[in-house]
Amino acid sequence: MTIQAEKALWKRGYKIVVGIDEAGRGPLAGPVVAGAFALLPKNINKSLFSLIKDSKQLSEKKREEAFAAILKEKNLIFGVGKVSEKIIDSINIFEATKMAMKRAVASLIKKTGLRPDILIIDGKHGINLPIEQKTIVKADTKIFSCSAASIIAKVTRDRLMEKLDKKYIRYGFGTHKGYGTKAHFAAIKKYGCCEIHRKSFNLHQ
Repeated sequence: MTIQAEKALWKRGYKIVVGIDEAGRGPLAGPVVAGAFALLPKNINKSLFSLIKDSKQLSEKKREEAFAAILKEKNLIFGVGKVSEKIIDSINIFEATKMAMKRAVASLIKKTGLRPDILIIDGKHGINLPIEQKTIVKADTKIFSCSAASIIAKVTRDRLMEKLDKKYIRYGFGTHKGYGTKAHFAAIKKYGCCEIHRKSFNLHQ
């Protein structure tokens, strides 16, 4: 993974280029989580380039390694946004995903005091923020910052689902992370839904 897209924008005067991606649009349970990530244009650690890929292309172990590497770096910034299953049910997953992205940007700004100059968003749709935006389908496979954001979102959500697994032990959230596996559907059929299931989704196979 290279940072050609970020370099091109830096040359055009965009100092803080923020990539955004989400995790958890499809699961039957739990929140949707978004990550916002920016690599600052100085003292770049090139070892990150071999670690960062779209989170779906990495094993759980590799995602954890990449996330740990991100946390160690000083010349990058990130934020995380979460939207609960209850809000997903009330406004739909599409709107909830955009809300999570907005919250991720707000988190980044609050943590750093730095305001993005431009957002690169994975997908077709922008978000309601007064910041210049560029939407790119499959940006998580093409743009370094979006790939890093995808890892941040995925690892954050997976860890949360593993914690929830200890509370809702019947459903296997630690294994399938809330996705609609056969084992998950079987558990819903046997035990019914729990508090973190998305009632607006088709919870029966």
